[in-house]
Amino acid sequence: MAGLRLNAPSVPALLLVAGSVVNGLSFEIPSSAPANSSGQLDAAPVGISFEFFAFPEYFQQLPLTNSCLGQLHEAMGAYSPIRIGGTTQDRATYNASLSSAVSYSVDSPDDAPETLTFGDSFMDIAAAYEGTVTVGLNRRLDNLSNTIAAAKIAKSKIANLYAIELGNEPNFFTSSDPIADGETWTAAADAASQVSWQASVSDALDEKSFAQAGVFFGLGSFSVTNLAEKEEDTDSTQYVRSFCHHYYPQSASTADLDELMSHTEIVDGVTEFQAQVVAAQNLSKDFVFGETNSATGGGGGISPTFGAGLWILDYVMQATILGVKQLFFHQGTIGNCPYCWWDESVNAPFYGAYTAALALSGASKIAELDTADTRFAAYVFYDSSDEPIRVLLYNSEYYASGTRSSVNVTLSGIPSTSTSVSAVRLTGDAATTIVGEGAITVAGQTFANGTCELQGTKNMETTDETAGEATFTVQASEALLIYL
Repeated sequence: MAGLRLNAPSVPALLLVAGSVVNGLSFEIPSSAPANSSGQLDAAPVGISFEFFAFPEYFQQLPLTNSCLGQLHEAMGAYSPIRIGGTTQDRATYNASLSSAVSYSVDSPDDAPETLTFGDSFMDIAAAYEGTVTVGLNRRLDNLSNTIAAAKIAKSKIANLYAIELGNEPNFFTSSDPIADGETWTAAADAASQVSWQASVSDALDEKSFAQAGVFFGLGSFSVTNLAEKEEDTDSTQYVRSFCHHYYPQSASTADLDELMSHTEIVDGVTEFQAQVVAAQNLSKDFVFGETNSATGGGGGISPTFGAGLWILDYVMQATILGVKQLFFHQGTIGNCPYCWWDESVNAPFYGAYTAALALSGASKIAELDTADTRFAAYVFYDSSDEPIRVLLYNSEYYASGTRSSVNVTLSGIPSTSTSVSAVRLTGDAATTIVGEGAITVAGQTFANGTCELQGTKNMETTDETAGEATFTVQASEALLIYL
């Protein structure tokens, strides 16, 4: 089945020694997509999730939002999909009389509100976005009529409405939540609730295939595999547009950057969702990571670093190979969000997201060339004619200070008819580098904090090619995108 991981081609064992250059690592580029390649890629796999209460502020008060989304659009050749949701979607009540987009109060600007209301203009902001939009609505408060009213407004106003979520992370619902009615909230109770609400909202909207179902945090009994079985048994798959899980590989309180950006750890973490992807595919539905980022709780000290940007780059590749159609990277409370891609500045993780967009632009399939059991990753991208168009090399060895190791990589099977190939290097002073405290560049350029525009001279590196072979050097904590 498309998206399943098969054995990658064998490569020489990789051993990195601080300060050394490792020679002899080589990969052959298959002339057409190999058996371990992904299924058909989405045109825009790199998406953004906005915390529900903060969504209007992102678009009305942060100029970088539209600017950086524009950069992703230009890099990817398609608009990033957005999702509006999160914890506060399940605290929100629709108020048709509210003149503002959202209304709430907090003790501190760093806090998320415990209750909030939103009005029609909330959907007007979403409607102005040119990419697809998924809107998360409340189920926890057990006010079906209110959620239906909000869904009707979303449908009427948002021309690019992709899906509606009914509830957020129900695996955290408790007996004290109105939806539970004093009973322990179980996976079985949630599955019954999801299909019941889907049928009611479908009838009200006169719309099939509208729901982004699941919306589960992590893995466990609350899972797409279990929900998909309930959906199929009750003839409810007609209501489902896509299934989703949320994935945060680390906790902010115990986060470890070395582990986060490790290629082998990324492979292991993503592969845990294989059964969920298959369950969705078996029902001919897409599977997405509807909310994701580096660490829970807005991220921790690791989240604003260059290493977190490198994690994004490799994570997106692994997810798309597995069959994940889109990943929505969460942007939380403005001013209290270490993992956010921008606020008043363009932050380090955005560099990884932008490079992922460049790598996937116009690609039809992606295949992994490495064995997935070392810290070095290699990917090849194919166009709609099944021709290789790019290769991505990622050295996930952790570098913070001292002498920086590097790896020499020889690629063979390069189809170029010219005598050289060009490449974009994603690099920084160290994995721990944060914007404003050191250099981070993509093709030698940086993103301007006020505008998200690329500044500085663009440096497309060229490497000589002989008989379809060329050798490249990639330092620890660095990536290289090669154009064939």
